[in-house]
Amino acid sequence: MPTQPLVFHTSPRQVIAWCDGSPVTVRAFLAEVARVAAALPPGGHVFNVCRDRYRFAVSLCAALVTGRISLLPSTHTPEMVRQLASFAPDAFCLHDTAECTIDLPRFRYPDAPLTTAEPDEDAPFEIPQIDAARVMAYVFTSGSTGAPVPHRKTWGFLVANIQAAAARLGLADDNGHAHTLIGTVPPQHMYGFESTVLLALIGGLAFSNRQPFYPEDIRNELAAVPQPRVLVTSPIHLRALLASDAALPEASLVLSATAPLAEKLATVAESRLYAPLVEIYGSTETGQIATRRTAKGATWTLFDDIRLEARQDTDDGPTMWASGGHVEVPVPMGDALELLDAHRFLLHGRKADLINIAGKRTSLAYLNHQLNAIEGVADGVFFMPAEPAHAHTGREGIEHVTRLVALVVAPTLDAAHLQRALRERIDAAFMPRPLVFVDSLPRNETGKLPHDVLAALVATHTRGALHHAAAPTQAALSFTIPADHPALPGHFPGHPIVPGVMLLDHAIDAIGSALDRPADGWRLSAAKFLSPAVPGEALDLAFDAQASGSIRFTVRAGERDVASGTLALTPGATNPQEGPQP
Repeated sequence: MPTQPLVFHTSPRQVIAWCDGSPVTVRAFLAEVARVAAALPPGGHVFNVCRDRYRFAVSLCAALVTGRISLLPSTHTPEMVRQLASFAPDAFCLHDTAECTIDLPRFRYPDAPLTTAEPDEDAPFEIPQIDAARVMAYVFTSGSTGAPVPHRKTWGFLVANIQAAAARLGLADDNGHAHTLIGTVPPQHMYGFESTVLLALIGGLAFSNRQPFYPEDIRNELAAVPQPRVLVTSPIHLRALLASDAALPEASLVLSATAPLAEKLATVAESRLYAPLVEIYGSTETGQIATRRTAKGATWTLFDDIRLEARQDTDDGPTMWASGGHVEVPVPMGDALELLDAHRFLLHGRKADLINIAGKRTSLAYLNHQLNAIEGVADGVFFMPAEPAHAHTGREGIEHVTRLVALVVAPTLDAAHLQRALRERIDAAFMPRPLVFVDSLPRNETGKLPHDVLAALVATHTRGALHHAAAPTQAALSFTIPADHPALPGHFPGHPIVPGVMLLDHAIDAIGSALDRPADGWRLSAAKFLSPAVPGEALDLAFDAQASGSIRFTVRAGERDVASGTLALTPGATNPQEGPQP
């Protein structure tokens, strides 16, 4: 049966890892693998949560040589752990912390004093050979029901994938000086698993045990290992690293994945780190299948022998299928890809992220790219809330419209400046309503924003607030029509409601006061009454002033739309954003 070695290094004296600044040779690494393998408890599945990358790699290899399968879910939430236990009842958690609370049988990594001394030179040196068909790991993606979907990864598949990646990236052992991989992403994530652990084992390279997070830590870790060194990172870590003017140690290569990277950021990274930056494209199912030099353009190039084929699978348009090379069976891609030729394509975002507003189509990935490309934006994301379960078209033909929301970290910008910049980049149909300024976004260790976490954050920031219109000028006000208002009697006995004309009067007056303009400068060009307001009910008013001088406004009661309308400039009135005309 075909086999592949556990590590592909050519000499037992080669450095395979750097542990807290000290080199570890291949001979010492394999001795540690054998020691941990002998100590593992019963159980065929290992949930490896070791935070130290060296301990993770040793445990991964110890599981492989003993025929155990590693479990690599996307999250470590209690619900995910329960689902793992259901999938693999014999699973145990292998950890390296004093306090592990994961609800599985637990086994702590059996630490031994780390020594950089070589084992007995006369001892035989043999690299374990692994059956290529052996399942090394199950990686998990979330299914449509939310239940994790396992994808098995054989050792032969992983070897073929990583060898293709190493060849594409030009990472080879030059005269005994192998590249060292420094990862800001965790080894449990598919990208970190492939590019910081497997790339070292299969590519004959070395890796650092640390996972630097803050910019200073990344700078220190780069300086702690010798050249040639490769920084394996994500856009969020890279953006934070480059935000400071502090000098950066040189790298030989920078790798990025987990989210699209802006060309401008890639260009700055190459200049500051004196190294080419390469983005990696792939999926949990296919592994890595393409790369691009982001600073040189948006085009992706497939690995040799990988093919993409469009199939008309659904009414939503064609789906691209990947096959060939290390991809064992054809796999449908979840992204919207545009083939340029047999080897090159453009990425237009996740198919699930494609949105259609007013007959116009775009993707959240494109909008996020444009938002984060604005000078002064430290981080930002667009979010499309789910349609409310009660959404429907009412008797008057008024349809509920779900609006895009954007959360942005931009300490030096105000709303007007940011909205003007957005309008120069995206169609008005996709302007966010509201645009919410936040101190930070809850990104995970890989820089991603889990959908449920983002949805909760959006709900927190928009609950009880109006849909702030994304326009050059915006504001939100509150008012209440008291129950004893003289205009209320007769509307209606026993079931009082606020007359629509009163709502409009208050709205126009409040807008005029907020903008310090007389109300007679506008005329009401459109109005809709969406639901009744009752006396004493707290009402929120949001409005935005368009470049044309018109005003769009909405009145809400809590989460309920009450009224909306548009004010147009009266003939001869001056547009306050243009000033007096000559």
